[in-house]
Amino acid sequence: MSIKRSKFFFEEDFIEKVGEVSDENYKQLPPNKDLKFIGKKIPRYDGYKKVSGKAIYTYDINLPDMVFGKILRSTIPHAKIKSLDLSKAKNTDGVLEILTFENTQEYNWYGESSKLFDQTVRYEGDEIACVCAITQKIAEEAAKKIIVSYEKLPFEIDAEKSLKSENLKIHESGNISREKPDEYSRGNIDQGFEQSEIIIEDTYTTQIAIHNPTEVHCSVVNWEGGKLKIWDSTQAVFEVRNNIAKSLGMNEENVQVIKEFMGGGFGGKLEAGKYTLMAAILSKKFNKPVKIVLDRKEMNLSVGNRPDSKQTLKIGLKKDGTITALSHNSIANVGSYPSGGGCSWPARSMYQIPNVKTIDYSVFTNTGRARAFRAPGHVQGTFALDSIIDEAAEKIGMDPLEIRLKNYADKDQVWGASYSSKMLKEAYKIGAEKIGWSERNKIPGDGNNYIKTGIGMASQIWWGGGGPPAHANMKISKDGLVNIYSGTQDIGTGTYTFMSQIAAEILELPLSKIKVHLGNTDYPFGPSSGGSTTAPSISPAVRDAAEKMKKKLISAVSAVINKNEDEIKYSSGIFYSDSKTIMSIEDIAKQVDPEILFTKGSREENIKGIAVQTFGAQFAKVEVDILTGNVKVKKIVAAHDTGRTLNRQTLESQFHGGIMQGLGFALTEERIMDEDHGKMLNANMHDYKIPTMLDAPDEIEIIIVNEMDDQANNMGVKGIGEPAIIPTAAAIANAVYNAIGVRIKSLPITPDKILNALYKN
Repeated sequence: MSIKRSKFFFEEDFIEKVGEVSDENYKQLPPNKDLKFIGKKIPRYDGYKKVSGKAIYTYDINLPDMVFGKILRSTIPHAKIKSLDLSKAKNTDGVLEILTFENTQEYNWYGESSKLFDQTVRYEGDEIACVCAITQKIAEEAAKKIIVSYEKLPFEIDAEKSLKSENLKIHESGNISREKPDEYSRGNIDQGFEQSEIIIEDTYTTQIAIHNPTEVHCSVVNWEGGKLKIWDSTQAVFEVRNNIAKSLGMNEENVQVIKEFMGGGFGGKLEAGKYTLMAAILSKKFNKPVKIVLDRKEMNLSVGNRPDSKQTLKIGLKKDGTITALSHNSIANVGSYPSGGGCSWPARSMYQIPNVKTIDYSVFTNTGRARAFRAPGHVQGTFALDSIIDEAAEKIGMDPLEIRLKNYADKDQVWGASYSSKMLKEAYKIGAEKIGWSERNKIPGDGNNYIKTGIGMASQIWWGGGGPPAHANMKISKDGLVNIYSGTQDIGTGTYTFMSQIAAEILELPLSKIKVHLGNTDYPFGPSSGGSTTAPSISPAVRDAAEKMKKKLISAVSAVINKNEDEIKYSSGIFYSDSKTIMSIEDIAKQVDPEILFTKGSREENIKGIAVQTFGAQFAKVEVDILTGNVKVKKIVAAHDTGRTLNRQTLESQFHGGIMQGLGFALTEERIMDEDHGKMLNANMHDYKIPTMLDAPDEIEIIIVNEMDDQANNMGVKGIGEPAIIPTAAAIANAVYNAIGVRIKSLPITPDKILNALYKN
């Protein structure tokens, strides 16, 4: 083991960490067809517990003598709290305490831009008070009795207006998050446009979308002596531990965070919530466990969203399709507290373009704060980029696939590094075959039927390489059961399952002999579950632990029977010598101290000087009813280069989920705001239109074009969570254009937009 400094992308940020890495240099495993478990359609490790109701989620945690918290939130978008009348609430039977800014220590939040309880509220949903009571119902009813006197302040919910406003400052530093736009350039943008023969400029907009995971945000917190124990629905147990410990001035070792099962998370659960700290404060005060559960309205208002975007792209190209220049300017509404709304990474990195300039403004408004949301920035950015690429292709009479191949990037466009692997051309080829690309309308909108059919496509780029530190310990118990321990999480994506498959493959044991323990900060450090980094970070550590265990088992047998290690052979849980069976894993486990059969597995260092990226293309076939404006997605073909497949079944589940989420972003999902009052009008599951199975495509076909990425890590794995959603909306939008011959440049593509566009055309 060595200590190394490593860099890799997590969500949209380039992070650098120092940690222990494995020094082992393993050969890649054989192709999946030659393996017994890895890559196969193996049912979920935790499937039975989930469908039988035996899986315990944070929401299900109920402890003896537990009390409950309910947060009172602002009903207006911007105000200073003049006074709080708590008398009626406090006099309610069963109420124990009410936390407010008046009686609670100042805890900085969102950097230093707010407090746990801030006297200034900056959006509908900002926290004002937290009522603690002996039942959930009493806490809810008491919260309604608090009378808040506001000094109302001017507000703004529109990012463009907020950016231009000279009178309204949402924070003292101004209305731009991080105080300045994010700018990038390479080459010479002016010369690039001068070299072009055709220039196209267009503007595209995308909407604000809400995460809405199945399980709401919630925490159960209990002090046990001087230690704090937290059950939390989180994608990052160590992030929650560190944040809460820092807030309370505690050593991290005295805070334990647990999350065994989780009902989904798409980025909004990557940080500690205010509710967790409030529960910790109340639990300390009353020496009781405290549970705080957010309701669905709070989920819509206060725990994050995908920011909107207004993107203006200008592209210069030659008549042979060579792109000479691309500029991309965006404005995003990131709500009331710091967050990133940039969406220019696809423009910077997807295609080979020598001259590029991008400017991203992330703008404060008096609305709910943005958070990382499955492929942050890339979903919006790919919609705009691949729309204007299609526009450019049509302008010069070139097939949309041909122009993408004409500007195919063989090297990373931002750093100039070689890719660890890139098989996007293969994805284009097979995707086009499977969707029937040659059958698309040669003239968009062609045909006389009122149901029009169209085919479109879009490309995908994302990081997804992961990196260290990531650890997994392995221990064989006296009964011969192999236990794996890691502090990473399974957020519903199959982490339990693929970890058990890797251990079973290396140790040549049945899956029933493997037990996986995750989601606990008392286990060795594991990565947060976001940015498509979980599998490429932790799977090599599991292999490392299993390979070491295999060696250790042979060594233990050697010592017990007093023979040299090279005289002992191992196969499928049995040890042999001179072709005779000696003993099984169960036998050796009974004969040695359990502490002996213990190994520490770690992720190896990333190879320096190469870029590990995921690539892909999705193709959509749609039907558009030009009488109603309704769009029906008939088929999606998703062809991707994501490295080795660990489990075909969970991979398909990930892609199906990502495509459905992308379909919702393309056609139905949108936060609707009341401009006059700054309030969200559809903060519920009835009016916020998440697609259902009735909206699902008739067919989704998933194709993984490569066997493994042997430079990514010792498992050849890259992430798939983000790639699954990135190109879906852009592919559907291009298919709609191919169907009706009128381009819709604003998401979601609702029936009214289609009918208005057709009418104007």
